[in-house]
Amino acid sequence: MKTMTIERKIAHAVSEIIANETGQTLQENSIIIQKTRKDFEGDLTLVVFPFVKMLRRSPEQCAELIGTAVLQNVEEVDTFNVEKGFLNIVLKKSFWLDFLNNNVDNQCFGILKTQDRENTKPVVVEFSSPNTNKPLHLGHIRNNLLGFSVARILEAAGHRVEKVNLVNDRGIHICKSILAWIKYGAGETPENTGKKGDKLVGDYYVRFETELRKEVQALIESQGVKEDEARKNAPLMQEAQDLLRRWEERDPEVMEVWKKMNDWVYDGFDHTYEQMGISFDKIYFESDTYLLGRDIVIQGLANEQLVKKEDGSVWAVLSEYNLDDKLLLRADGTSVYMTQDIGTAQLRFDDYHPKQMIYVVGNEQNYHFDVLKKVLKKLDKPYHNIIHHLSYGMVELPAGRMKSREGTVVDADDLMDEMVERARKTTEELGKTEDFTSTEKEKLYHMIGLGALKYFILKVDPKKNMLFNPEESIDFNGNTGPFIQYTFARISSILRKAGEKRLRDATLELDAALLNNKEISLLKNIHSFANLLPEAAREHSPALIANYVYELCKEFNQFYHEYPVLNEPNGAISDFRLHLLKLIAHNIRNSMFLLGIDVPDRM
Repeated sequence: MKTMTIERKIAHAVSEIIANETGQTLQENSIIIQKTRKDFEGDLTLVVFPFVKMLRRSPEQCAELIGTAVLQNVEEVDTFNVEKGFLNIVLKKSFWLDFLNNNVDNQCFGILKTQDRENTKPVVVEFSSPNTNKPLHLGHIRNNLLGFSVARILEAAGHRVEKVNLVNDRGIHICKSILAWIKYGAGETPENTGKKGDKLVGDYYVRFETELRKEVQALIESQGVKEDEARKNAPLMQEAQDLLRRWEERDPEVMEVWKKMNDWVYDGFDHTYEQMGISFDKIYFESDTYLLGRDIVIQGLANEQLVKKEDGSVWAVLSEYNLDDKLLLRADGTSVYMTQDIGTAQLRFDDYHPKQMIYVVGNEQNYHFDVLKKVLKKLDKPYHNIIHHLSYGMVELPAGRMKSREGTVVDADDLMDEMVERARKTTEELGKTEDFTSTEKEKLYHMIGLGALKYFILKVDPKKNMLFNPEESIDFNGNTGPFIQYTFARISSILRKAGEKRLRDATLELDAALLNNKEISLLKNIHSFANLLPEAAREHSPALIANYVYELCKEFNQFYHEYPVLNEPNGAISDFRLHLLKLIAHNIRNSMFLLGIDVPDRM
């Protein structure tokens, strides 16, 4: 039988006093109890304003009435105080001692798991969504890290999760790389150049734009046309458009080159994903989904849900939603991005019948997803209201924005390699790996470098634009991944010195009155994780987890500087602190796991 949490006990007492006073039944899950703010005295806080009308009393009188009832009916409560309509509840020290004793061996405190995966509707999380005309870049790093972490957070909060990737392997941008390789490649391959496949193809995307700019400039100078018109009519662009039409007609010669170059790119992507620690449950390809999307659009036209214009193009009329009409099929019958997104949504619904479909895509696509949901609604698709766009801001380096067309993109592989090299240099300067083997060193440098990168990006609210500073991210002090990793290694070192036998034989036969405020504060911090995790899942925010674990580590280090653990003369207190450190270590490891970050046992 599941033990009732302290929050549930308090909520039950609150609902009973409300029922006794008013005769009204209150759902316990509607009663919000949260961790008390640091500037108030208390452990848990209840906001009483929702009960003012029901009880017909002032907020302060409501808080006094409810606080008295809670004190009488919940044995773990020691005292309470009222502050401007907030009921702050102080728990007995014995509660915190029992909390530690009950959870010290629980390596998954606060983590839930789906018990019946087969009969549970999943949350489908799409992230990465690379194009096969270039390697992954810094923007993809934020996308991948955010999507992967959100998936882990949702799973830890009890949801069944399916991680999917939609590879954009068709369209004019793909044809640009293909055309450039055909015209200028001279038979280059990853094998005969030694280049990673996605980078080789990306070089030809840049080459296309370089050659196109020459043609555009020549047209501007010779014909006096505007740049947009020159770009549209340039011979190279016309060739690319023709290549796209041939691809959609399944021209065997074009398909052979397309498949060969895509295979080069997929090999490159796999290497990058492995380096990043990212994986997927299923990969979709736009070259498949756009066909289904086109069929749905044609059916929508037959059902008079869509309209065909005089030039033969097919549109969704969205004036009823105060949105511009949306093109779904061009006059020549070719598809647009929206077409494949319609097909993808249908395919995912057919595959999973999910309760939610989350798309991790940058905020420049906010309007696109508003339109997608309205188009699907117009098409009477039952899943139009389960689509959620997890919109995130741009990430930049101090040098400025990325521009892949000009070939100045910040390559994901290069950035990860740089982070590992920075970790190597910083760690060796601090003399932290003198007794490590070469293999252990390389593993540690990778762990620290990638941990620094992931944490620095994930600690920022996804909605915000951010500046990634590699040098700042690798610091072993402050709000960084290496600081948290070092804290975990420090705790692991203390536990190793204590030895397995002492940890096994240690007891919690301690008078609760001996607990000091910092020890209770650490326990309160860990206790709050069970409520924070569902919030992070609801908000789709790894930043909540990242900043939580940083505060826990910062508080532990302050405690450790003031209080001994192994050298504490009182054996009962020393045992208690060992148990406390063990639970803190579990919590750090779990939190960092949710961020996709490994923690070292020593460093």
